[in-house]
Formats: sequence, structure tokens, C-alpha cells
Amino acid sequence: MNRRAWLAVALLVPVALLNYLDRQLVATMQRSIMGDVSGIESQEQWGHMLAWFKWTYALASPFAGLVADRFSKPLIVCASLVAWSAVTWATGQATTYDHLLATRAAMGLSEAFYIPTALALIADHHASATRSRAVGIHQIGIYLGVMLGSLGGFVADSPALGWRWGFSTIGLAGIAYAVPLLFLLREPADRVARTSGPAESPLASWRALLGNPSFRLLLAYFTLPAIAGWVVRDWMPSVLQKDLGLTQGLAGVSAVVWWQSAAIASAVLGGWLADRWMRSSDRGRIYVSALGMAAIVPALLGVGIVVGTKSLPLAILFLMLFGVGWGFFDTNNMPILSQIVRPDQRAAGYGLMNLASISCGGLADVGFGWLRDQQVPLPFVFGGFAALAGLSAWLVLQIRPHEKT
Repeated sequence: MNRRAWLAVALLVPVALLNYLDRQLVATMQRSIMGDVSGIESQEQWGHMLAWFKWTYALASPFAGLVADRFSKPLIVCASLVAWSAVTWATGQATTYDHLLATRAAMGLSEAFYIPTALALIADHHASATRSRAVGIHQIGIYLGVMLGSLGGFVADSPALGWRWGFSTIGLAGIAYAVPLLFLLREPADRVARTSGPAESPLASWRALLGNPSFRLLLAYFTLPAIAGWVVRDWMPSVLQKDLGLTQGLAGVSAVVWWQSAAIASAVLGGWLADRWMRSSDRGRIYVSALGMAAIVPALLGVGIVVGTKSLPLAILFLMLFGVGWGFFDTNNMPILSQIVRPDQRAAGYGLMNLASISCGGLADVGFGWLRDQQVPLPFVFGGFAALAGLSAWLVLQIRPHEKT
């Protein structure tokens, strides 16, 4: 076992946790922020604020991927962590809607450099035999960050703490962790040998990726279910609070902790199953990911129906099924990408995938806010998400990997 390869994963898990904790706090503290920051008057307006993060994140992602393929990935990870942590602290100082918009846009820009870089670094460290497991363990950090973020409602409701304290404290914690990370995180020893030679121009890299039929399929597959994924993360606490009459704190926990816990278990299982299946078929990761998508379809249909029945236990049950499917899906995207593109295209490819999926996620946030204002029934909305997930399951099965890498 390569200790350096697994050390890289262990060091990145807390960074992934902070990356998503910072994002999730906004969703679980919505009522407190809207009541304290001037200029927020509608759910649609809140959706626009959420979208600003995603659109800046999406627009920066392709460039972030190109940078990661050409320069030191550990240095990029550390710089990104410091930048978004500073923005997190600044979010806690926001007093107006425009100020909040600015911090969310800056958050998107600073965080865009992390995921493509970190996943490409893990793929560089881990060969086919352990790649899905390594990515799955890293994704656990993301799920834990979302789970901790679900407690934001309790922090916001506490007279001794409040929503501003949450953002300020977590921002300072991220800056502090960047110091040891800078000295401990390293590239794999053979990276220079594998990436020798002149780098392609940005346009040549993007043209090569988009000219790859399997990459285009993966791009669509990655994007469609992410539309529902972002709505579940960003809006489910608000949905449960309003439709089931829960407190802000209980809604945040109920909307997040159960399905993220299921995603942690399925990320571990999905990584192990995909690596094992790869021993007998170069499509092993594709099959595991498709199984995950098959679970997401009934989960989304169920969530839309049972929330309307005011049943919190059933809502949690279907959210957990969503988490099972999401773990299988999330764990295998970078490993599948590594099978269909060159090593020096991995971060750039993931950057393009982020551009597509998060741009659509931003539109989904705005659209869902508008649909909530118009009181469109949830079964109709989540039924549309389920249809997209069903199409995605078919898309991933059309991918033809080039080799077992």
C-alpha cells in the first residue's frame, strides 16, 4: 500500500469537509439570515443569491481545471482553502443583500479551484485498483461537511452564538488548517515523468475533451442529476420547515443528516464494489454508477409525494434512498473520467463538468424558488427531477471506456 497516496486522501478529507460546510450553512440558516440582512424580500430573490455562488463557481471551473493540470496541485488546494475561508469569514459580516451577493460570488470563484484539483490529485496518486475507494473516502468529507452544516439552524437560533458567529469561526478554522496542509500535501513522486512535454493550449484541451464522445456522455450524465442534487441540498431544509411545520434547527438536521449518512455508507460500498468489479470488466465503475442512478429515480418521486402528506419519517426514508444512490454516483465520476481521458486532462475535464452541472444547478435554484412562490405542487417538480435521473442512467451505460486505468 502506498502510504503517500493514502496520506493525500486523509489530508484532503478535512478540506472537503470545510468546502461543503461553508456552502451548507446558508441553506440551514436561511430564516435567520433573511431576517437579519436587509433587502431580501422573496424566495426567488434568495434563489438568485444561491445561484450567484453556482454561476461564478461554474464559470471559473474550466479555467481552474486547466490551472490544476499545469501547476502544483497541492499549492492550488491550499490557496483555494485560504481564499474561501476568508470569504466565509466575510459572509458573517454581511449586512445587506448586495453584500451577501458579493460574498457568495467570491465564494464560488474561490471554491471552484478545489474539487477538480483535489480529485485529479487523488487520481494521480491512485491507480485503477484503489481509485474508486480513494475518491469515495474523500467524498465522505463532503458528506460530513454537509451534515455539520445541517446544525447551522441550531447555531443561528442560539442567543449566545448566532449565524454570524458560525461563518466567522469556520472561516478562521479553514485558514488555520491551510498552514500544516501546505507542508504535508505532496504530488505523487512520478508526476513529472508522466506529465513531461509541452502543455496543450486551453482551447486545444477543451476541443480534445469535447471531441471525445464518451466525455460528452459523461458531461451530460454528471449534469442532469446534479440539478436535483443542488435543490435537495439548498432547499430541502426550507421545504421541510415550511411544509411540515418544523423548527429551523430540526428541519436542517432532518433534511441533511439522514441522507448524507446513507451517502457515506454507499460511498464506501460503491468504491469497494467498483474497484472489485473492475477486476472482471472495464465497465465496472459504470455499472455501479448506473445502479446508484436507478435508486435516485424512485427516491425523488417519493420525496415529492410524501412531503405533501406531512410525513417526516417517510420523507427521511426517501431522502436516505437518494443518499444511497448519490454515494454510488458521486464516488465514480472522477474514476470514470480517468478511464476516458489522458492523465493531463483530468482536472480540465472535471472543470468542464462542473461548468455544466453547476450552471444548471444555479438555474434550478432560481427556478425552484420561483416555483415555490407560485405554489407549484412538489410531486410535479420532483417528478421532473426523477425523469432527468432516469435519462442519466441510460446515458452512463452508453460510455465506452478506453482502458482499465
